[in-house]
Amino acid sequence: MKRHPLLPIAALALCTACSQQALLDIADGFRPEPKAAIGWPQGATPQATDGARVNAFAEGLQHPRWLYVLPNGDVLVAESAAPDTGKPAGIESWFSGLSKKQSDARERSANRISLLRDINGDGVADLRSTFLKGLNSPFGMVLVGKDLYVANADALVRFPYEKGATEISEPPTRVTDLPAGLNRHWTKNVIASRDGRKLYVTVGSNSNVGENGMEAEEGRAAIWEVDRASGNKRLFATGLRNPHGLAWEPQTGKLWTAVIERGELGNDLVPDYITSVKDGGFYGWPYSHFGQHVDERVQPQRPDLVAKALVPDYALGPHTASMGIAFAKGSKLPKFRNGLFVSQRGSWVRNADNGYKVIFVPFRNGKPHGQPVDVLTGFLDGKGDVQGRPVDVKLDSKGALLVTDDVGGTVWRVSAGKK
Repeated sequence: MKRHPLLPIAALALCTACSQQALLDIADGFRPEPKAAIGWPQGATPQATDGARVNAFAEGLQHPRWLYVLPNGDVLVAESAAPDTGKPAGIESWFSGLSKKQSDARERSANRISLLRDINGDGVADLRSTFLKGLNSPFGMVLVGKDLYVANADALVRFPYEKGATEISEPPTRVTDLPAGLNRHWTKNVIASRDGRKLYVTVGSNSNVGENGMEAEEGRAAIWEVDRASGNKRLFATGLRNPHGLAWEPQTGKLWTAVIERGELGNDLVPDYITSVKDGGFYGWPYSHFGQHVDERVQPQRPDLVAKALVPDYALGPHTASMGIAFAKGSKLPKFRNGLFVSQRGSWVRNADNGYKVIFVPFRNGKPHGQPVDVLTGFLDGKGDVQGRPVDVKLDSKGALLVTDDVGGTVWRVSAGKK
């Protein structure tokens, strides 16, 4: 078990891809005020990498968060915000609340899933319909056969789906409850196993590092495995502070996730990461980070758990808020064919900006190999104010990359071709 003072990531030899190290003391770990969220000027877009272009696939959405591409090419987007608990949880949450107010993320959740359809194939959605409404801060979605599963903030629910449907009016069937409570990290994602028998659901922690007591963390900071037939569930992996993206690596068949790590340790700690997920694996939270680096703020300590904490596969830098992931199988973007797209929503808690872009992590033999490459940038303007924040990434039916932007209210589409 490794104990350390506040050190830059490089000194810990933790990070393959930690950019923009600020090398500041813990007192400098927070901005004096959150970054302003100003949205996009008329006609402005993010900047795509060379050999790609970007256009708005759909605009005017209310905090578009998560995406799902149906087999017929229709795109589902969850428009959602946090449930209002009225219970802030610590200094980071207080600052986060200020930031979210500036970005309008504290407004009432739309609680809906919209369907977007590109009828004429020009890369712009011609049809938009309210596909599902009356949900509870929905996030992840997955279709298995004719069953559409939606991960609400407090439960996994199921709806009947017919190919080509533009709305579902039937009431949901509750599959299983999900840990809720304070809901500091309210988002829940879901993915199906290759054979469709199991569902895997992410549940973030209820605190930064257990400051609300570990009894409030029961079943949280974890990925659950749910039996689709019975609804019975078990903990699949634990110690994952705030997991979001889920994807199956094409070559090895392993489950991968993206995790947002803890805060309040200054600018250079702790790195967010992507990792393959081991059945029964423990990834450290809250007692340690990036393997066995002990977080001494957590009391009582658990050296027995720290001793078995797994080291994630690939660090993405501190405070990047890395969320959505999509493997590049089927990508028509020439430079991005073997690896993982990662959305980095960005964090206001760091004096040197990190995140606010979509990156690509090259893979070789089923594992990350090499430095990340920028795919979509420009979410900050020249003054450092927030024009948009990328949340999720998915490949559409034509091999272009869709990106949700919850501040900009837009789904962007990155496709091959000149800008």
